[in-house]
Amino acid sequence: MTYNVAILGASGYTGAELVRLIATHPSMQIVGLSGNSKAGMAMADVFPHLRHLDLPVLTTIEDMDFDGVDLVFCALPHATSQLVIKDLPKHLKIVDLSADFRLRDPADYEKWYGKPHAALEMQAEAVYGLTEFYRDDIKGARLVAGTGCNAATGQYALRPLIAAGVIDLDDIIIDLLAAVSGAGRSLKENLLHAELSEGAHAYSAGGTHRHLGEFDQEFSKLAGRPVHVQFTPHLIPANRGILATVYVKGDAQVVYDTLVAAYKDEPFIIMLPMGQHPSIKHIRASNFCHIGVVKDRIDGRCQVIATLDNLTKGSSGQALQNANLMLGLPETEGLMLAPVFP
Repeated sequence: MTYNVAILGASGYTGAELVRLIATHPSMQIVGLSGNSKAGMAMADVFPHLRHLDLPVLTTIEDMDFDGVDLVFCALPHATSQLVIKDLPKHLKIVDLSADFRLRDPADYEKWYGKPHAALEMQAEAVYGLTEFYRDDIKGARLVAGTGCNAATGQYALRPLIAAGVIDLDDIIIDLLAAVSGAGRSLKENLLHAELSEGAHAYSAGGTHRHLGEFDQEFSKLAGRPVHVQFTPHLIPANRGILATVYVKGDAQVVYDTLVAAYKDEPFIIMLPMGQHPSIKHIRASNFCHIGVVKDRIDGRCQVIATLDNLTKGSSGQALQNANLMLGLPETEGLMLAPVFP
């Protein structure tokens, strides 16, 4: 059986990544693409790397026909997404890639995003989209909320450790490097080549990054008490990828063994041999996450290092993984592409 899917916000990076992945998916076909600022244009003119594909012309969301569509990927900006999704036809399954439905508590959403939520009824039914930990809920969901890419990386490194109680929950530091595509495709002065290249800088330091809302929500739920990590992201002059070095207090071998046990049956989470470091270069344009554990020179401490591609495993690949589950398809379908190297 072939399922018809549409992508809202197809003119952005995550929209283009969805098109790239679904193009070779054996059970999905793209029947609608929206990009309000690019409406009327061919996808080949917006993203020339997709010119070999026979794709629908970009339309506005208002002009899109949802009859016969089984599932919609919503790759729209935060705040816009909730306004669009609440008015979509009720028969549609929806995978949202924005932040609008990630936080379960409306007060938390307002705290981190600066405005009240405009679709509270749908926020209450949304399932958090970290596939490896919510797959049973995702299978029966109508609306799945994709995670933040930084939040996903940190959670893959830490969730099994917090659940098993093998690290000090009051001494966790996440030091993260993020590529520039995570900031989206719109023009920003600080992302110009002359501003960004040959340098790196911290941003949203001091506990102000919005993905901390997800860390607080998920880690505290796991632990059964408040868990607040220290988290600082750094923008690096690379197009794709995230690498997080997570500093924890716990026995390195126990930490490693806990992660190996947690991920032994997960097709997309690859544990490296003890002491090896993962690299952004080794997961590029794939749905894989590589994790390594390194013992620290200070006894009782170690580092967990995790890397994934922010546009694939951190966003569009995760969205497709969730869509597979929602449609009753094999979870890995269309996603076993090897990373691109070099």
